[in-house]
Amino acid sequence: MKTSFTITLLLLGSIALPAAEWPPEDPSKSSIFNGRTTENFHHGVKQEWGYAAPQEDTFVVVHPKIARENAPLYVVLHSAGHDVFSCVDCTKTVGNHDIYRSPDDHFALYLDCRKNRGDWWWGGMHLRDQGLIAKNSGGDTVPVEKRVMDTVGWAIKRYKIDPNRVYLSGNSMGGSGTLGIGMRHGDVFAAIKANVPAGVEHVSERMFFPPKSIPEGMTLPDPPICINYSAQNDGWSVGHDRFARTMNDRRYALFLYWGPFGHANNSAKIMEVNDLIDSFDWLTVKKNEAYPVFTNASANSKLPWPDNLKNADAGQVNAFFRWRALQDTAEAMEVSLFLFSSKNLKTSFEIPSEARADVTFRRLQNFKLKPGASFRWNFGPAQGVGKVDPQGLITVAGLKITSAPAALRIRLE
Repeated sequence: MKTSFTITLLLLGSIALPAAEWPPEDPSKSSIFNGRTTENFHHGVKQEWGYAAPQEDTFVVVHPKIARENAPLYVVLHSAGHDVFSCVDCTKTVGNHDIYRSPDDHFALYLDCRKNRGDWWWGGMHLRDQGLIAKNSGGDTVPVEKRVMDTVGWAIKRYKIDPNRVYLSGNSMGGSGTLGIGMRHGDVFAAIKANVPAGVEHVSERMFFPPKSIPEGMTLPDPPICINYSAQNDGWSVGHDRFARTMNDRRYALFLYWGPFGHANNSAKIMEVNDLIDSFDWLTVKKNEAYPVFTNASANSKLPWPDNLKNADAGQVNAFFRWRALQDTAEAMEVSLFLFSSKNLKTSFEIPSEARADVTFRRLQNFKLKPGASFRWNFGPAQGVGKVDPQGLITVAGLKITSAPAALRIRLE
């Protein structure tokens, strides 16, 4: 049986709505849903978004259960089978697209791409959509992405959001959109989380993954930390070998989890196959804090893509690494690195006692060295010197990380 909230939403199509303009002034409807104030906003488009014709869209804002200042923002992109209203309606039922459910102490922003056909988060970018690949290929920002980002910016300003705690999430098509839109906007999103993303072509195009390369003279902001869980027995996951390899080679932060759970959206069911999917607390990541990127890690599972899709094993990339920021000044960068232990998490995975990885720093706030500059590092008893690479990244290779926290300190030589 539909809730009164759902009925109210459906009725909106039969009543006069405010003039479609951007930005919207007042909500077209406000109600209480799941104990939280919920507002619907109706709006038109900005000319600079680049839509071929005028259109009207709706988004929903859900307030924290208890009013608070400087709250975080949880942004949701729905799947192809939903619209913004049915997406919000899912949140009343545990197990129904769990990634749509925002924490009670966050604002939540739900956007729509169902009303206007073809206005997909992913732009039709998937191997199953051959007719749209040429139309939507390339690194240019498409109208829907401009609409998403302007709406996020509007919400940050209107609700006085903590700008360092804005998070993007999505399921299926929304997961593809989360990767494709989120990775290009590390200047806005602290972290992103994609549940069974329906394709990696969107993010590959937007981030100029091989065989393309980032255009000369273009500088991309350090991307958000990316959490992705996909299933090798899900046809939409094709290409995750290319995605994982490029994330590693580009030294982008990735926590990747997989197992034969299909195109699932029920977190409890997924965790019966891979109980690590929620083990990293991505909603504590802050945009104004440096973070380490772990690459070439010895503890990573072997990817099932592209040739072992019938494998029934669950696996992970970088799942066991954790850190705590200690210092980021003009003189030095310092972070505590460690593996979480079985004391912190009960899991069916065997947690390693040690793992080796290359460690790269991104989003440095104050400790910034020019390409080619020399630096000195210390990590427990180990020490050495290195040089900043041409992209301005500081990397220390082959660190042995254990469950005992150890401080990695970087300073100018």
